[in-house]
Amino acid sequence: MTDLPFRLAITPEAADIDELGHVNNAVIVRWLQEVATRHWAAAATPEDQARFFWVVSRHEIDYLKPCLPAEVLVADTWGENPRGARFDRCTRMIGPDGRTRVNARTTWVLMDQELERPARVPKSIADVFLMPAFS
Repeated sequence: MTDLPFRLAITPEAADIDELGHVNNAVIVRWLQEVATRHWAAAATPEDQARFFWVVSRHEIDYLKPCLPAEVLVADTWGENPRGARFDRCTRMIGPDGRTRVNARTTWVLMDQELERPARVPKSIADVFLMPAFS
C-alpha cells in the first residue's frame, strides 16, 4: 500500500518541449499514463496485477500554466468515484513554484486479464487508491 496521494517527480526532456517552448500536451497525456501505471505497480497486490489491467476511456485535462524545460514537476494522483468497472483517477501536476500546472481526471476501466472484458472494481482495490475522504 502507498500513501495518498501517490507522488512522482517528473523532469521534462528536450524531446518533450514543443515549438512554443513548453511541454507538449501529448507529453502530459503520456505522463498521466506513467504516474497511473507506477501507482498501480506500487500499490496493487501481485495477485491483482496478474489478474487485472486498466484501460483509459476518458481524459479531462485543464492546462492551467505551461510546464517549462528543466522544471521538476510533482505529479500527485489518487482515485475517486468507483462505479462498476470504472474508476476516476485525479492527477495534479505542480511546478517548483508550488503552482498547479495541470489538473486532470482520467476515467479508467478495470479489465479482467483472462476474460479480456471489464470487471467490477473490487472494494479491496478501490480502498487502496481512494483518498480517505472518499472511502
